[in-house]
Amino acid sequence: MQIMNKFLFISSYMTQEEDWDRDLLLDPAWEKQQRKTFTAWCNSHLRKAGTQIENIEEDFRNGLKLMLLLEVISGERLPKPDKGKMRFHKIANVNKALDFICSKGVKLVSIGAEEIVDGNVKMTLGMIWTIILRFAIQDISVEETSAKEGLLLWCQRKTAPYRNVNVQNFHISWKDGLALCALIHRHRPDLIDYSKLRKDDPVGNLNTAFEVAEKFLDIPKMLDAEDIVNTPKPDEKAIMTYVSCFYHAFAGAEQAETAANRICKVLAVNQENEKLMEEYEKLASELLEWIRRTIPWLENRAAEQTMRAMQQKLEDFRDYRRIHKPPRVQEKCQLEINFNTLQTKLRLSNRPAFMPSEGKMVSDIANAWKGLEQVEKGYEEWLLTEIRRLERLDHLAEKFKQKCNMHEAWTSGKEDLLSQKDYESASLMEIRALMRKHEAFESDLAAHQDRVEQIAAIAQELNELDYHDAATVNARCQGICDQWDNLGTLTQKRRDSLERVEKLWETIDQLYLEFAKRAAPFNNWMDGAMEDLQDMFIVHSIEEIQSLITAHDQFKATLPEADKERMATMGIHNEILKIAQTYGIKLSGINPYTNLSPQDISTKWDTVKHLVPLRDQMLQEEVARQQANERLRRQFAAQANIIGPWIQTKMEEISHVSVDIAGSLEEQMNSLKQYEQNIINYKSNIDKLEGDHQLSQESLIFDNKHTNYTMEHIRVGWEQLLTTIARTINEVENQILTRDAKGISQEQLNEFRASFNHFDRKRNGMMDPDDFRACLISMGYDLGEVEFARIMTLVDPNNTGVVTFQAFIDFMTRETAETDTAEQVMASFKILASDKNYITVDELRRELPPEQAEYCISRMTRYIGPDSPPGALDYISFSSALYGESDL
Repeated sequence: MQIMNKFLFISSYMTQEEDWDRDLLLDPAWEKQQRKTFTAWCNSHLRKAGTQIENIEEDFRNGLKLMLLLEVISGERLPKPDKGKMRFHKIANVNKALDFICSKGVKLVSIGAEEIVDGNVKMTLGMIWTIILRFAIQDISVEETSAKEGLLLWCQRKTAPYRNVNVQNFHISWKDGLALCALIHRHRPDLIDYSKLRKDDPVGNLNTAFEVAEKFLDIPKMLDAEDIVNTPKPDEKAIMTYVSCFYHAFAGAEQAETAANRICKVLAVNQENEKLMEEYEKLASELLEWIRRTIPWLENRAAEQTMRAMQQKLEDFRDYRRIHKPPRVQEKCQLEINFNTLQTKLRLSNRPAFMPSEGKMVSDIANAWKGLEQVEKGYEEWLLTEIRRLERLDHLAEKFKQKCNMHEAWTSGKEDLLSQKDYESASLMEIRALMRKHEAFESDLAAHQDRVEQIAAIAQELNELDYHDAATVNARCQGICDQWDNLGTLTQKRRDSLERVEKLWETIDQLYLEFAKRAAPFNNWMDGAMEDLQDMFIVHSIEEIQSLITAHDQFKATLPEADKERMATMGIHNEILKIAQTYGIKLSGINPYTNLSPQDISTKWDTVKHLVPLRDQMLQEEVARQQANERLRRQFAAQANIIGPWIQTKMEEISHVSVDIAGSLEEQMNSLKQYEQNIINYKSNIDKLEGDHQLSQESLIFDNKHTNYTMEHIRVGWEQLLTTIARTINEVENQILTRDAKGISQEQLNEFRASFNHFDRKRNGMMDPDDFRACLISMGYDLGEVEFARIMTLVDPNNTGVVTFQAFIDFMTRETAETDTAEQVMASFKILASDKNYITVDELRRELPPEQAEYCISRMTRYIGPDSPPGALDYISFSSALYGESDL
């Protein structure tokens, strides 16, 4: 209603001014003043579009610059002009301009397009005056007076305190120039020294006002001092036009306040965005620094020398997985959410997208995280491999020690025995006994060759597996080998010595010899049997322990045959005793051919029979352990085979849930958060599986044929599930931000959602370009190839080939939303700066709150321009920088 009243008021005002206008146009002097003033006024606006006029009745004839003038002063777009040069093209363009003027509630009296095209100067000046009234003077109203009276009242109030100034009209009251100088001094006392002005110097006063206004107030020179002074009654329209420029330059207190509020709002948004950017940078830096510190730890493959130390490394790695990594997973997810929220806020406030510092993009963090997980996987595999190696090393080292102890016990004293020269003083019988004894020793020596080779083979394997105490092993092995070689040499030398005196010996007791020959290998067999029965073993499955049990059963099956051999050997001894008893031979009690006695054979046989059930018990205990391990495998597999598909199902559901949920965004948000809570509640199942996984690792279980899901698969799937639901919730939050910032109703949003869902063929929250085109056509868009290509660059700037719902919403609301622009902020600063191209520190602190003022002062660059005072600041570059644009 107020707008209609204003239009009616202007129309009535224009009607009252008709006769006055017509009279003024009759005076050639007034016509000259109007030409100059109106031309300068038009050029003051046309220069913003980079053009100007020279001849007011000629330059508007084709209507093009007239339409451009109206677009500049109104800030609105006129219909597209005709490009032809024919008369009817020009008339069409002028009519478009006149229709636009009429659309603003102005009644055009006796002004037609043909007169303008024909260069009718009176009609052209009348039209320009109509435009000036509508766009420069209409809104000037003081105490509900008309525009003309309001402008006059404003001038009277501003010049009232000044001597020799009495403004009563818009013609002769301005001839001496003091009124103009008084207006300037009232608002900018620094520009004019009013005390030095003289009433008898009207030309000087007028030129002073014109020059100061043009230089410092950006008001072009629209009048000529001599014409005003030499004209009895200057033209009212020219004076009013020029004076209105002072009104707009000085009477903008309310505009300044509005401009200041706009600037404060823009700066607050900018400060908040900068804070979010700083927080992102800080969080990204901390996360990348943590990854940077963690990767070298995970890349460290320095193996420990003991199983206990490696087990501690594995426990440290589990602590990293359970305690240290989960908060970082949450930080990574939160970082992505913060980044998306910041980009949404920047887009909604018409700011350029945020580009993090080099190396801190979300993709950079994702790549760093991927690298961390690759190193992490490699570290775990290395730990488990190293533990298996150390387990094997401990087993081999113990086996090496046991075989060395047995061998060294056997060789103890053998070198001294072989070095004796007892045959030099022995009798014939004794020599022969020594020869047989030596043959038995050679047999025993040959039987021990296999054990020496086993010792050397174990030592070599320990070296190949990088055993930490390989030096000791090698030294001991070398000592045994050297001793073995020496034994061989000594044995051969003793045989040679005995053979030299062999012909001195006669018959020997064959039974002693036979006993010695049979007892030695049997004794060696028993040594081997005891060694095998006490041999340490390591298995990782029921099949492996079953293989050992089978081998043990096969060994027990040989015991009856061994017992027969024992009885046969003992039978030889019994036969010796029988012969000695029969023939009354007094035996010394010592077999000259061997140190083995029947008691030795019996004792070792009893030991073998004792070790057999102990071996049975050890194997059965291992069976029980492997069965327990199998239960752990099945227990883990049973849960993993449920949790793995559950995570996959939830991932698929999330891809559809945001599309399928109906209701308001807040209801969707509540549903998604409930969905998220249900997922979080499932965490106890993951924790239980982690516990079973830890039990498996503590039991050295490293394989599981009952499931294809490893703990690593479950962890990665769980982290992806949490991240995906968090991102989905963040998308709805950003839609709420978009809805509130763009002023979209829930009904509009539902309509957008329904249209999007209809053309979302795959139900995955994305449309391909063809479906997007069909969606736009269904909503009333008439799309050509060029226009559609332009739209696709807006909704898919990265050329991914799909359009997300957020991008669709942004496009549907972008052109209708009320957003601040760099031009609007620049215009607001221009008001605060009293229309100057720079602004001072004092003006900023006077017009803005302290915090906002200091923010501007700290970021504005120094203004470089003619006659700019010290400390002048460049608000134009600052406004452009706020929106990521180059200087306008």
